[in-house]
Amino acid sequence: MIVTTTDSVDGKSVGQYLGIVSGDAVLGTNIFKDLFASVRDVVGGRAASYEKVLQEGKDLALADMVERARALGADAVIGVDLDYEVIGGDSKTLLMVSVNGTAVKLG
Repeated sequence: MIVTTTDSVDGKSVGQYLGIVSGDAVLGTNIFKDLFASVRDVVGGRAASYEKVLQEGKDLALADMVERARALGADAVIGVDLDYEVIGGDSKTLLMVSVNGTAVKLG
């Protein structure tokens, strides 16, 4: 399955538009990640634990979207857009990753 942020696939034409497909992932963080991230915020540096959760969220959301595109018989998903939101606060922080694009059959 070709997944691209562009509105076309080089060397291919879109034969049929099958519709918008999306995928979502909501992942929880925990108090220890939040604590270490706040320390990193003060002293600087990368928050590897949050980066790992963010990557996992992207992977899950993309896989969800691709599965929905396959169910429609798509060869590709074009115009893909990723969006991130933080839900909650304090010790109940959730990360939501949403992805959407257009499922197409290539000609």
